[in-house]
Amino acid sequence: MTHPDSTATTTPTVPTARALDRRGFITLASAGLAGSALSVTVGSMTPAGAATSTDTPVASSAAALPAARKRELRAMWISSVVNIDWPSRTGLSADELKAEYLHWLDVAADMNLNAVFVQVRPTADAFWPSPYEPWSQYLTGTQGGDPGFDPLRFVVTETHRRNLELHTWYNPYRVSMQTDPSRLVPEHPARQHPDWVWPYGGKLYFDPGLPEAREHIYRAILHSVEHYDIDGVHFDDYFYPYPVAGQTLPDAATYAAHGAGFDTIEAWRRNNVDEFVREVSERIKALKPWVKFGISPFGIWRNAATDPRGSDTNGSQSYDNQFADTRRWVLEGWLDYVNPQIYWQLGLAVADYRKLVPWWADVAAQSGAHLYVGEALYKVTSGVFTDPAELSNHLTYCAEVTEAGTPVHGNVHFSAVHVPQDPQGSMSRVRADHYAHPALVPAMPHLPRTPVRVPVLTHVGATGDGVELHWVDAAPHRARATSFAVYRVPGRHGGPDAVDVDDATHLLATVRSSGRVLQQLTDTTALPGERYTYVVTALDRVWNESGPSRPRHV
Repeated sequence: MTHPDSTATTTPTVPTARALDRRGFITLASAGLAGSALSVTVGSMTPAGAATSTDTPVASSAAALPAARKRELRAMWISSVVNIDWPSRTGLSADELKAEYLHWLDVAADMNLNAVFVQVRPTADAFWPSPYEPWSQYLTGTQGGDPGFDPLRFVVTETHRRNLELHTWYNPYRVSMQTDPSRLVPEHPARQHPDWVWPYGGKLYFDPGLPEAREHIYRAILHSVEHYDIDGVHFDDYFYPYPVAGQTLPDAATYAAHGAGFDTIEAWRRNNVDEFVREVSERIKALKPWVKFGISPFGIWRNAATDPRGSDTNGSQSYDNQFADTRRWVLEGWLDYVNPQIYWQLGLAVADYRKLVPWWADVAAQSGAHLYVGEALYKVTSGVFTDPAELSNHLTYCAEVTEAGTPVHGNVHFSAVHVPQDPQGSMSRVRADHYAHPALVPAMPHLPRTPVRVPVLTHVGATGDGVELHWVDAAPHRARATSFAVYRVPGRHGGPDAVDVDDATHLLATVRSSGRVLQQLTDTTALPGERYTYVVTALDRVWNESGPSRPRHV
C-alpha cells in the first residue's frame, strides 16, 4: 500500500447513549458531534509494484445483485503512516485526536461496516506506551512525544463500543521513512543496535535475517496483544522492501553469517520471513488463542508462467520480490485469514480481478482460512477506476465465487479517507447494492468459542423515540455474551419461527454488551403505529451465535 497526504479538522465529542437512527445506523448520541463535518484534502496514489500500462476500465456488469449476506467481513483500513487517515496531521490535541477517530467510527457505522483495521505501529514506533519503542511521530509530530493519553486504549474502547471488530495493524520491518538513524530518538532500538538496521530505497529497515532483530519485533508487537483487548493482529504487504531499480538489498554479510544450509540468498530471505510469520502466529495463539492473525499481501503470489501453482496473471510476484510465500503461510495454517490486495479491474489483462479472486479463494479453502479481498477504493479517487460500478461489481463477483463453492468471506477498503469522499458515488453504490443491511463477522470454527446462552427478551414497547427493547443475558459470568444481534420483521408473529434469523434482511443491528445482566436498545427506525416482531441472539467474542429468544411484538 502507498498513501496520500491528508488534513482534517474536527470538534471533540463524548459519546453518551446508544440508539438506531432513522436510516438504521447505530449512532452514539452526544453533546454536539461535529466529526461528520470533517473536511479532507487528499493527494494522488500509485501503489508499489502496480502495473499501469494496461489499467483500462471495463463496462459495468449487468448481472443481478446477489442476495444480502448475513455474514461477511466489511472493513476499511485506517492508516497512520505519514498521517494518511488518522491522525490527519500532527500536533492535534488529545481531544482532537479522539474526535477524529470517532469520526472514522461514524463513517464505518454509516457504511454498515463491522470491522476496522487500524495502523498502530507504522515505523517501529507505537500508538501506545510501549516499553520497546517510542511514541509515534505521527501523533504529535515528534518521535517520543507523549500525546497525553493512550490512543490504543481509546481505540479499543470506542471501537468495541460500536461493536466493530478491531484488527491492529503493524508494519514489521520498517524503521523509518528516511535513512538517517541520528534523526531517531536516542533510546530507539535502531540507535541502540545500529547493526540491526540497513537503509534501502530511502527508508530504514530492520534486517529480517538477524534473529535479534526479529526477537525485538516479536516483543514490540506482542506487548500490545498481551495488554490490550484487540481482536486481530494484521500485517500488510511490506516484508522485504519492494525492489528499487539500481539498488541491491544490503544483507550479504547477514547471509554469510546466518545463511548456512541455503543454496541461494533468495531462499534464505524467504525462509527468514516464513519463520517470522510462523513464530508470530504461534506466540499470538499462546497468549490469546482467540486473537485472529491475518496478512494483506500484494495481490499476486506468482504468475502461472513462472510457477504452475500460480495465478493466470503477468504482474509483479510477491514470492520473488518481497520474499513473501503467502501461499505457504495459508496452507500451513499460520494465518486465520488472508487479505490479498486485489487492486485491479475485472478484465484487466495483466492482473484480472476475475482470475485472482478464485485463485485466492481456492488457496484459502484448502486450509479453511478466511479470504477477505482488499479493494482499491483509492483508484476511484485517482481516476484509474473510471466505472462507478467497478467496486460494486467486485463484491457481486465475490458472491458468485462464494456460491461456486470457494468462499470469499468479505472485503476491506483502502483507505478510510476515501470512504466519505464517495468518489463517483462508488461507495454509495456499494452500500446500496451490498451493505444495505448490517452483517455479522463470519465465525471461524477453529477459534475457541464461549457457550453463550439464548437471551431472554423481556420487554418490547413503543416510546416517543421508537421501540424500546430490554433483554437479559442470564448466562454465568464466564459465558456472558460479548454482543447481541437484534432481528425484526414487520407484523405480529408468534411461535419459534416468527423471525427467520438466517435471513440477512431481518438483521436490524448488533449491540455490544453493557457487561451487565440487563441489556437494552431503542429502535428509532420503527415507524409510529406500525407492528413489528423482534428476537435477540447472543454472540461470543468470535461471533458464534446462540439461537433466538422467544419473539415479542409491538
